[in-house]
Amino acid sequence: MEKKEIYLAGGCFWGVEHFFSLIDGVESAEAGYANGNEEFCGNEEGDGPSYKEVYTDKTGFAETVKVTYDSGRISLEELIKLYFKIIDPYSVNRQAHDEGTRYRTGIFYTDPAELSVIKPVYDSLEKEGGRKFAVELLPLKNFFKAEEYHQEYLDKNPGGYCHLPLEMFRFAKSYKPEKQ
Repeated sequence: MEKKEIYLAGGCFWGVEHFFSLIDGVESAEAGYANGNEEFCGNEEGDGPSYKEVYTDKTGFAETVKVTYDSGRISLEELIKLYFKIIDPYSVNRQAHDEGTRYRTGIFYTDPAELSVIKPVYDSLEKEGGRKFAVELLPLKNFFKAEEYHQEYLDKNPGGYCHLPLEMFRFAKSYKPEKQ
């Protein structure tokens, strides 16, 4: 088993986190904030910004999910394809009813070698769609775990708000990764 990480911003992190937590091969999905301005990176303990600060859209942070996965069970390529199933890649700073820079879409990688896997999938889907995506494709600059009440939010609040349709969660539960 080789654990790897990819950081995916897809609008409100509650639904994105829940979706990826249901995917076979994903070890964990953690709600947080990524790629924001350094001056909002918190105190010397590295606590990072609060939800209240991120919500102002003045921090530059995007609601992001840290996806930790077993690369022997599911590939990065598959995860990126799954990500594109749950976002509107053309929407700027908005997913469904959620609006603001904190809801922008993005794929943030930690290993430059991952770009050689991500970029062909991104380019192929963009070409298939016939117009330019608004999805950021950047190295991870920073990531801070969101407050505990945001973690596994839809498990704790089954009737809670989510911008993803319920059929996407059914799809995720039944999804079987391609053989590695």
